[in-house]
Amino acid sequence: MNRIKVINEPSELVPMLRSVDTPVKRDVLKEVTLEWKTAEEIESKYGREGREAIIFFEKMKLVETRWAPQNDGYPVKSYHTYYTSFSINAQWPVYEISDVLTAAMMDDEEYGAIEAKIIEQVGKEGRFSGDVAEALGLSTTMLRSLVRRSVKVDYRGHRIEPIPEE
Repeated sequence: MNRIKVINEPSELVPMLRSVDTPVKRDVLKEVTLEWKTAEEIESKYGREGREAIIFFEKMKLVETRWAPQNDGYPVKSYHTYYTSFSINAQWPVYEISDVLTAAMMDDEEYGAIEAKIIEQVGKEGRFSGDVAEALGLSTTMLRSLVRRSVKVDYRGHRIEPIPEE
């Protein structure tokens, strides 16, 4: 089946840019494009970083999952890329695209500090995104881009909510 991801909003570029920002992520993405792979198969080949990459791809909705039977009879979750191609509408104001690129290319230490502030604002119940943006002094585009990068929080409508850990 041919599935095309249409990117119309600038912050949707963040998961795309972050999905290939390390050699391991690039290689894992290529592997799950070719065939279904379990997290254990990925981790045995690429280590912990490979498992984290597949979790990141799942959160970013770049992979689909299915339960596949194993030799011991117990099913295990396997992963495959969801989209076969991307279509990008790339006409955005400079101030928006600069926020997106800043969020996507920010080093992990700086991003971790901002992500912690977002998580603190969101709490356990979630919070309206406009309130979080105002409290942190961020533009809505910057906040949306930072949240799209995170594997700990996500948008649910206009709210930002924590993602339950598996």
